[in-house]
Amino acid sequence: MRISAKGRYALCATVSLAQSYRSGEYITVLSISERLGISKIYLEQVFSLLKRGGIVSSIKGAQGGYQLARAPESIKVYDILAAVETSLFEDNDETVTESAPHIEAAVRELVYKRLDGALVKALQETSLQDLVTEAEKNDPTQTYMYYI
Repeated sequence: MRISAKGRYALCATVSLAQSYRSGEYITVLSISERLGISKIYLEQVFSLLKRGGIVSSIKGAQGGYQLARAPESIKVYDILAAVETSLFEDNDETVTESAPHIEAAVRELVYKRLDGALVKALQETSLQDLVTEAEKNDPTQTYMYYI
């Protein structure tokens, strides 16, 4: 499995959107671009794919922007990556098909298919909200008020 820059940016941008999901506001690509340090033009391409994949919705105009199409808890990492990646799981090149097809079949069945299955399972079990929670846990700008 290989995640392209488009996939990595989609994950980061959707986490950023999810952090303000409860407000109900539409967030501009420009503000996300500035916050994350990602090219606005490139992010527009990513958001086009996310919209086509049903991950985000948008409105046009001065108050326009994007927001998640559904709650962060119901969006899985797999959904985001599947929306933007052309081939999330590429077929492996065959190694010894002509000289030892039985070995090739065994490796494909017990290694490649198992790895792909485990990755899909992990991506389908991880929600966008899980990413938000983890990001906020590691955010050095978060300040906490302690009362005694």
